[in-house]
This record gives sequence, C-alpha cells and structure tokens, in this order.
Amino acid sequence: MINQLIAKMLPFFPEKLVWVFSKRYIAGEYITDALSESRKLNQNGVLVTVDLLGEYVNNLSEAEHYKEQYIELIRRFTAEKIDGNFSVKPSMFGLLLDQEACYRNLYDIIEVAHECNSFIKIDMEDSACTSIEIALFRRLKVDFPSSVGLVIQAYMRRTLDDVKSLMDLNLPEAPLNFRLCKGIYIEEERIAYKGYQEIRDRYLEDLRFMLQTGVYACIATHDKYLIDKSYELIEELNVPKDKYEFQMLYGVAPKLRKSIVDRGHKIRVYVPYGKQWFGYSTRRLKENPNMVWHIIKAMFVRQ
Repeated sequence: MINQLIAKMLPFFPEKLVWVFSKRYIAGEYITDALSESRKLNQNGVLVTVDLLGEYVNNLSEAEHYKEQYIELIRRFTAEKIDGNFSVKPSMFGLLLDQEACYRNLYDIIEVAHECNSFIKIDMEDSACTSIEIALFRRLKVDFPSSVGLVIQAYMRRTLDDVKSLMDLNLPEAPLNFRLCKGIYIEEERIAYKGYQEIRDRYLEDLRFMLQTGVYACIATHDKYLIDKSYELIEELNVPKDKYEFQMLYGVAPKLRKSIVDRGHKIRVYVPYGKQWFGYSTRRLKENPNMVWHIIKAMFVRQ
C-alpha cells in the first residue's frame, strides 16, 4: 500500500527529489552521459543497448525529431567504437498516430544502423501495441534480416504463439533475435499471467523453445532463479555461447551481473538516457509500485 501511494505521488514531487530515486538507473540527460557510461561498461566486459528516453508522441513532428536524434546517436556511438546496439520504442515514432509513418521512421533508423554494422531492438510496449508492433517487426525483419530484433514478454498469454508465428523468419543466416523479459505493464488477467512462479514457468517455456529452434535468445532478467535455470537449459541443450546472451538494466544488481561475466557468458546492459527521464521514471514506478522499495533500498545498499 505504501509503495502504491509513493508511486502515485512521485509525479507531483520536485524533479530534484525524483532524480534521487532515478539517477542510479539512468545514465544521464545527454548523449555524452550515455557514451561515458557505455564506455565504462565495455571496459568491464559488458556490451550495451542504448535507449533514448521518450514515448507516446503527440504529433509526427516530435517523432521526426526523435528519429534524427537516434540517427545521430547511432553514428556517434559507431564513430567512438562503443560495443553495443540500440533499443527503440515504436510509440516514440508515431505508432499510435500513423502506423505507416512509424514504419518509415524506423526504416530510416534501421537503415543507418545497418550501414554502421549495428543492430536495432524494437521494445514491446503495452497490450494496445502488441499486435501492431509484431506486424511492424515482421515488415522490418524482411527489409533488414540481420539488423532488427524484438522484445517479447513472458507474462502475456499469447507470447509463445506469437513466437511460433514468426518462425518463418528464422533463417540460418539471419536468425530471429528476441529479448525475453517477464513484462512490466499492468494488464488484465485474461491476457496476462499474474502468478509469480507462473510467470517464471512461462519464461522458461518460452526460452526453451527459442534455444531449441535456433532463435538468438537475449535472456533479460535480474531473477537469480531464472538465471540459474537458464544456465541449466543452456547446458542441457548444449547451446553455443554465440547463440544467446544475458541482459540486465543499467544500475541493477551489479554483483549478479559480474557473476555472469565471470562465468564466461555474454551480457548486455540496457542504458537509458535523455531529458525525458522524469516521465520515464514516474511511469515505470506507477506501472510497478513494488519497484519503490527496491529503489529506496538501492539508495543505501549496493547489491
């Protein structure tokens, strides 16, 4: 109850106070901040995927502005030889305003990433976007077979069927690339699993299918239970190390992250940055009030 109350009140707090809650989980406001933090992660054997904060634009001129920022981001990171790729939210590029305009904006971004020998991961948003984003991914995967991937959410009841429906695009020379996460948005029980262990079980079911079928699996979790079970699956199925990676959020569980690196597995950290950090932080906390306690604890205790 106290977590929910704090999460609801945060949008009305001064930005300086919210920044105290947020700064460990966001690289900063500027591209130089993202570059600096990404370089540090690289030096510690960690890859990155960089996310410019912003979503749900109100008009297509905003979407065009974000597109230009992403193109600059890709070129800058490539020029400075950062070892990483990029994550995008389709709602940031007009998904709910004009689907064709969103497709064109993402096409332009992925085209630049392709030219720079980089990669774009399309983030999955709430259930209102799921079908549209899967259809968008299908088009872009045909356009750029080796340069685009998709996030999928294990708690959605439809997820395994969605993965299976895309298997015609899983080519040996350009396998499907999925980031598998539990899912953060609050959804109705009829479309999303709610039980804690139930979601874990679905996660492992999805992961097993991906590893068995040659999908490049991005195992995105901070749940040590799921990480340990992933190790077991990788060993059981004899999956080569170039066919999967682990992924974690910036600022979360650094000791657990180091343990993955120490075991010789590839790991990538999701690095968000940008001036829209306030809206990003308050929305994430409203969607998942249980994060409040973890953030308060993290202010005083390093995990």
